Amino acid sequence: MIKRQIIGILTVGFMLFASSMIRADESIKMATTTSTENSGLLDILLPEFEKEAGIRVKVFAKGTGAAIADAISGNVDIIFVHARKREDLFIAEGYGAYRLGIMYNDFVLVGPKDDPAGIKGTNEAATALKRIAENRSMFVSRGDDSGTHIKELDLWRNAGIPLETETTEVIENGHKSKLYFKYPEGMGTWYMSIGQGMGKALTFAEEKHAYTLTDRGTFLNYKFGRELGLDLEIMCQGDPVLFNPYGIIPVSQKKHPHVRFELADRFAKWLISPKAQSIISGYKIHGQQAFFPDAISETQER
Repeated sequence: MIKRQIIGILTVGFMLFASSMIRADESIKMATTTSTENSGLLDILLPEFEKEAGIRVKVFAKGTGAAIADAISGNVDIIFVHARKREDLFIAEGYGAYRLGIMYNDFVLVGPKDDPAGIKGTNEAATALKRIAENRSMFVSRGDDSGTHIKELDLWRNAGIPLETETTEVIENGHKSKLYFKYPEGMGTWYMSIGQGMGKALTFAEEKHAYTLTDRGTFLNYKFGRELGLDLEIMCQGDPVLFNPYGIIPVSQKKHPHVRFELADRFAKWLISPKAQSIISGYKIHGQQAFFPDAISETQER
């Protein structure tokens, strides 16, 4: 009897172990912009998907440029980003299977309450940035080739502010390449580039009594979703150029046969489901909408 019990216990233990191994194997790697994580949205979305599909999503939060680079190298199965021109190029070059529009919000220009550049209430981002540059008011840039950083550089150009270019040579896997870093004149005096994610940029801007460009979701979470809060206020919003769409793109197996396309495809399709879109629509921070659902298929699978 005891022997049978031991065998039974071992059998059950083995089955549970095997089951856990199978579940652990059902996972995908996703590179995503820091805003989807810093805003708190992924903490709500991903557990629901795992519970429903049994697939775990391992998140690597970084700037959009770095996320796309990870996908080009075949290091991840899917990307969730917000730099439309970069996304379209990624698909055109055959690295992305297709793009689905998932959600959108907007960028906002935030700064200290006393507003040294006098931009509060301005609804034209280019005008606001021009005043910041003319007054040499402190500005914090993510400087990380993220979707937010890419948008920021476009806004400086729109404002007519000349950008300087710094070139750095890097060696990766034995291959030399050049990185081009652009910024307004005044680096290190009034303009600070920190090479960090959105949350770090916000807290650094607060510390330095500076302005910064941020997505609305991360700003709301850092200002109202934490005990520490954030001593920055929205200075400029509502300009159509600040529109900020997010897309999900599974990596193409034609470029990288090893990627887990079937699992990534299930996740992408789940994000446009009524349930996921409802979760995105219902995600509010201090009663304010962080993202708006935008389930539109942009391209056919390649």
